[in-house]
Amino acid sequence: MNDIVTIKGLKYGLQLTFAKGASFDDVQANLLDKLQSGNNFFIRGTTVFVPKGSFAEEQTEALRKMFHRHGMLFSTELKRPNLAPPSRDNVKTPAPKVKEAVDEAQKMMVINRTVRGGQEITANCSVLICGNVNPGAQIIAGGSIDIRGTCRGFVHAGAFGDKTACVVADRLMPVQIQIADIIARAPDEPEKVSQAERAIIKDNTIVFEPVSR
Repeated sequence: MNDIVTIKGLKYGLQLTFAKGASFDDVQANLLDKLQSGNNFFIRGTTVFVPKGSFAEEQTEALRKMFHRHGMLFSTELKRPNLAPPSRDNVKTPAPKVKEAVDEAQKMMVINRTVRGGQEITANCSVLICGNVNPGAQIIAGGSIDIRGTCRGFVHAGAFGDKTACVVADRLMPVQIQIADIIARAPDEPEKVSQAERAIIKDNTIVFEPVSR
């Protein structure tokens, strides 16, 4: 049972591979056992990569939801740091799957809508969201993240290790926020603020501060 799932640690997440001939039920049970046992690999905010095409679409979605419940990010596309910018970045939704093109020369990906729960946006560059980030949504960016609305989801800026990245929102209330390898969350009862806030790393800790647009 212990050899059904093999975990390979990467600088920017975890890659999972599976024993040949293992059934999906066995894989799911093995992963759940590892998650519930407090396995040191599975830390909240970590991105878990599962090879695309390993399972049927509904099985992949079941794994995505399982990892989300444990506060982890999930992807079927392995993105390596220090590569040339890709011709496009992916916007993933359970159904239908959506992909939005980004020109290689473009430095920022712009999403002109609210990102709903269950949706995931992944980009090698910075990301601008003209709308809210709802609970259950995930934003993963190689650069900074700017949300022209309320952020209540999971956000990960500087995903390839850039500690100078930041997260800005009109109202910053994330379930969990990560910049590079530093993880934090907003206070349970955030202070009322009359202007936008920015999350940055100071002294190896994520701090929230007011910022002018």
